[in-house]
Amino acid sequence: MKMKGAWLLFGWFPACLAAAADVSTPKIRTVSSGDMLHWTVGLIIVLAVFFLCAWGVRKLSGMTAVGTEKMRVVGGLSLGVREKVILLQVGKKQLVLGITPGRIDTLYVLEGDDCLSKEQPPTTAPDGGFAQKLMQAMKGRNDG
Repeated sequence: MKMKGAWLLFGWFPACLAAAADVSTPKIRTVSSGDMLHWTVGLIIVLAVFFLCAWGVRKLSGMTAVGTEKMRVVGGLSLGVREKVILLQVGKKQLVLGITPGRIDTLYVLEGDDCLSKEQPPTTAPDGGFAQKLMQAMKGRNDG
């Protein structure tokens, strides 16, 4: 009895598939000029949206957030291919930050008289100025 039900199920299923598929007349559709026009219009729309998004990102990246005038990068020093030390001015404090691809660590906080530069730095700092000041600060930290 159980064998009869299994035969009906497994014997009937391939027969249905064979009957549903019309193997004798394959349907071949050619690509017409209308299809090419649709593809071209679709491609132009996709490219237009892409370039519009790229333009928007570029315009928005130039905007500054509220309160960023109180925070600025005073200087930086590259320690390797992917590691940096940055001196960041935040209000009246200066932060020495260690930057790696995976994280940003605060190495040292300078306040008041310990700050490396009291005045506003020029827009183009000479090479080696930050490195010398950082070494002086590190020596003062280790001695005291």
